[in-house]
Amino acid sequence: MKKVLALVGSIILAMGMQVAYAADNQPNIAVVNVQQVLQQSPKIKSLNEKLQSQFKGRQEKLIAQQKSLQDEVEKFKKDASTMNQKDRDSLQKKINDDQATFVKQAQAFQQDLNKEQNRVMQGVLSELNGIISGLAKKSNYTLVLDSQAVIYAVEASDVTKQVAKEFDK
Repeated sequence: MKKVLALVGSIILAMGMQVAYAADNQPNIAVVNVQQVLQQSPKIKSLNEKLQSQFKGRQEKLIAQQKSLQDEVEKFKKDASTMNQKDRDSLQKKINDDQATFVKQAQAFQQDLNKEQNRVMQGVLSELNGIISGLAKKSNYTLVLDSQAVIYAVEASDVTKQVAKEFDK
C-alpha cells in the first residue's frame, strides 16, 4: 500500500511540475494590423508622393501621346471618306505605327513603375519586420501575428500603435 501511495504521489508531483512548467511557458502572443500601419503612415504617404513625382513626367508624356493618337483617329474617321487612297493608307499606317509605339511605351512605363514600387515595398516591409521582431524580443512575445489573419484577440495583445509609432520615427 505504501508503494502504491508513493507511486501515486510521484505521479501527482510529476503532473504538478508539468502544469507549472506549461504555465511558465505559455506563449505570449501579440497581434499587429500591418495594413493599418501602412495605410496611416506619413512615411508611406511620402514614399508614394516621391514615386508619383519620379514618374510624373513620363506619365504626362504618355497622356499627351494618347490624346494625340485619339485626335489622329478622329481625324481619320472624319476625313477618310474624302481622302484619296494613298493619303488614307499613309494616315492609317501612321496611326498604326503611333499606336504600336504608344503601347510599347505604356508597357515600359508600367513595368518600370511596378519594379520601383516593388523595390520600395521590399524596403518598407523589411524595416517593418525588423521593428516587429525587435518589439517581440523586447517584450518577450513568442509569436506575433497579423491581425488580419486572427479571428479574435484581446485588445491588450494588439501592438499596432507601438509598431506604427516606431515605424514613423
